[in-house]
Amino acid sequence: MPGKKTSKRPVSAPKRDADKFKELLRITENLNHVKDVDSLLDNILYEARLFTKADSGSIYLADGKKLKFSYVQNDTLAKIDDTNNKYIYSIFEIPINDNSIAGYVALTGESLIIDDVYKIGNDVPYSFNSYFDSMSSYRTKSMLTVPLITSRQNILGVMQIINAKGPDGEIIPFTEEDRMYVAFFSNNASVAIERAKMTREILLRMIKMAELRDPKETGNHVNRVASYSIEIYEKWAKKKGFSLDEIKQVKDILRIAAMLHDVGKVAISDTILKKPGRLTPQEFAQMKMHTVYGARLFDDAVSDWDALSAEVALNHHERWDGQGYMGRVVCGEDECDTGPGKVGEEIPILGRIVALADVYDALISARVYKNAWLEEDVLKYIKDGSGKHFDPEVVEAFFSIYDVIKAIKEKYAD
Repeated sequence: MPGKKTSKRPVSAPKRDADKFKELLRITENLNHVKDVDSLLDNILYEARLFTKADSGSIYLADGKKLKFSYVQNDTLAKIDDTNNKYIYSIFEIPINDNSIAGYVALTGESLIIDDVYKIGNDVPYSFNSYFDSMSSYRTKSMLTVPLITSRQNILGVMQIINAKGPDGEIIPFTEEDRMYVAFFSNNASVAIERAKMTREILLRMIKMAELRDPKETGNHVNRVASYSIEIYEKWAKKKGFSLDEIKQVKDILRIAAMLHDVGKVAISDTILKKPGRLTPQEFAQMKMHTVYGARLFDDAVSDWDALSAEVALNHHERWDGQGYMGRVVCGEDECDTGPGKVGEEIPILGRIVALADVYDALISARVYKNAWLEEDVLKYIKDGSGKHFDPEVVEAFFSIYDVIKAIKEKYAD
């Protein structure tokens, strides 16, 4: 097939092959426990790169007749700029046709190995799109591109593994052995991606129900708050010295929990939710109860996801200075008693993070009842609120990745 080239790297012995397949099966089994689709893409790409000793990679997911740029990892860029996560939120799509490498693989369902993407001959229909290289000042060379195919043999997307590295860090071609392992892995990973996408769709439908009740709640709003939250958390956790595995585990469930932060509003009266003017003190007291109602949806937690969703729902309106709500809550069968607001580190860290993400998005976004604030005014409000409304360490993490925050805002624009 045009574009397929095989390196002279030695093929493994049978025992090593068997060990690698066992490792792939173990990794595939672990993928079944990942709940969020973005966390899953992160894990899939990481493991595929680890197996092939690749510097970079990306995943495109099919959306109709197009491929959407959905995830990217790049070790070289990460060393230069630790805010390179902004590339994850790039808005980039290509048609499924034979003009591009990814489009060709999605169209044909066949994998490609290319030794140097800048030296593709004229005997093939596809060419290399240098958009990402130009945007990021990166240099792609060797590439392995494999289709992601569902159990019904439909194209789910495409995974590209980029720049295999030799023992001395030099860029080398991918091998047929690499193709075999990554193809096996991608077939199994596709099943997990299908399941995670279904979970995401169910969540978005739940949020759509809340949106029908409260016009302030939109799919884009919750996607932004969730994305802001996981990126702020990752920056905060790395500074604290948390392990990569722990960060990945928390990000997996934090995104979903953050998307559901206001789900308790389904229990609030329409006369309050949809009131165009300022709420009375009695109405505001009822509105504040959405934090408790949201947490109670996850009573009798049977998983970390349940527990974290309850924690975020209950605490995302607490303030660092203790002037937030709902404070210390004790619920009986029929009603809940609330106390003074929690103070400082009494507020769980993920509640503190979602609080900042939610306020930022509320201020910088236009709503039917208000105009968007100017960006400089929003940032001043957050800076001034450090140590009062917000955890100072969370504010610091937010500003240190503000390029990522802006990329998220653009990707999920209303």
